[in-house]
Amino acid sequence: MADISAKTVKELREQTGAGMMDCKKALKETGGDMDKAVEWLRKKNLASAEKKAGRLAAEGLVDSYIHTGGRIGVLVEINCETDFVARRVEFQSLVKDVAMQVAACPNVEYVKTDDIPQDFVEKEKSIEMGREDLASKPENIREKIVDGRIQKRLKELSLLDQPYIKDQNITVEELVKQTAGQLGENIQVRRFVRFVLGEGIDTDTSEGEE
Repeated sequence: MADISAKTVKELREQTGAGMMDCKKALKETGGDMDKAVEWLRKKNLASAEKKAGRLAAEGLVDSYIHTGGRIGVLVEINCETDFVARRVEFQSLVKDVAMQVAACPNVEYVKTDDIPQDFVEKEKSIEMGREDLASKPENIREKIVDGRIQKRLKELSLLDQPYIKDQNITVEELVKQTAGQLGENIQVRRFVRFVLGEGIDTDTSEGEE
């Protein structure tokens, strides 16, 4: 496999507007060939997705998904730039697919890792640093191990970091980027809520009974 330099990745990003990780993946997939990497990104609808991300997205859709049996329900809001794109079948399919993804991922609580409160991150770090399996390791090694565990934990809570249920080779974030590239607009998953039948209801009625 070709050795991909940071300079090459940067050049591809400047040329296509795609994200750093997408550019790195494109170069690896194409053996470091710049032209083929550009073509790879365009086929994946990732070229220019990063540039679109800074544009205002205030249109879009709120949609719902009710899982078979009516025991799980999801509401999701995904934004785009224009009402025209919001009416496109491709955008509507994306919204529906993301809603299904939320229904299938009971551990997901946030859209992206940046949304996770810092106090939660610090609490998780404190717990991990105190684990017995790390007690004998040097401080700098413990820090690296804990950082890896924390990042893994945060990704488990993040919707965009989940493997897409219909194609495990891509994440939900990559799915959104592909649709954004295809439709030519900034597309953002804004928020979601997941309802589980009976959740939060105290079903223990034995207390107080003789």
